[in-house]
Amino acid sequence: MHRPSGFALVLWSLVFCAGGLVVNAAEEPLKSPSRELLGRWDLTVQGPQGAYPSWIEVKLSGRNTLVGSYVGQFGSARPVARFEGEGLSFRFLVPPQWENRTTDVVVEGKLSGDTLSGTVTGDKGEVMAWTGRRAPDLKRTAPPKWGQPIELFNGRDLTGWSVQYNQVKNGWKVVNGLLTNAEPGNNLLTDRKFQDFQLKVEFRYPAKSNSGIYLRGRYELQIEDNHGLEAESHRIGGVYGHLTPSVNAAKPAGEWQTYEATLVGRVLTVVLNGERVIDRQVIPGITGGALDSDEGAPGPILLQGDHGPVEFRKVTLIPAE
Repeated sequence: MHRPSGFALVLWSLVFCAGGLVVNAAEEPLKSPSRELLGRWDLTVQGPQGAYPSWIEVKLSGRNTLVGSYVGQFGSARPVARFEGEGLSFRFLVPPQWENRTTDVVVEGKLSGDTLSGTVTGDKGEVMAWTGRRAPDLKRTAPPKWGQPIELFNGRDLTGWSVQYNQVKNGWKVVNGLLTNAEPGNNLLTDRKFQDFQLKVEFRYPAKSNSGIYLRGRYELQIEDNHGLEAESHRIGGVYGHLTPSVNAAKPAGEWQTYEATLVGRVLTVVLNGERVIDRQVIPGITGGALDSDEGAPGPILLQGDHGPVEFRKVTLIPAE
């Protein structure tokens, strides 16, 4: 019988011990924050240019792992692979999206009572403070009673509308009865604010253009030249990064198109060019570029004008009484 040499026995012992160490390390339970963090949170971040809204969703995956989604100042919801931490404190990383950086965005926070507070890293590595509160469910106990239609665009001028940024050039004007932003630069929002409503819009855009309609100033209904492409949440008919339309019902660029959006609480129905593409789906939270994260409050209709040119010939809203 061939016996292993003394050197071989020593080597085998080292491998066995090392393997045992690896197994033990792998079996050590990973720590997760408390389940009290579960839910959706509306955040306000104190940025260098002023406050801006943000959003976090925390969900349970399996027995103990917390995962979720994150919406920053711009862009769409990004998946959070894991919330690290212990107790009421947490930390997570997300890769950059539209931020001017190459490193991950780091978000840290802690729950105190029913309020979150924490920090997030900015584009220049600065640490910005934020606070958050639980997002309201916005459930309605009875069907809405609809009021009288309001013509938000009078076909003559910008009465009833204001730009979002006073320091940015306003490219919006009325030309031949059409509300247009041939020179993109600023967003346009209604002076009036609304809670639940039906919105009917007629619009068109040139090839390769991009715009959007923010419902209550918080949820972007995408407008983009996507004719013939697969339906996707970042494309026309979708709520940017949150809700995917059932089909792409877009017409070719240059043709007039119609949107009909009914928003009651968080429940949204969207009809694009006569085809229902979103049917009573729940909007989970704000989209990037929202005016604020105060989801329980009424908000304006915002027309995105900082991306590409777009024209509107009709903007009609029927509010719930």
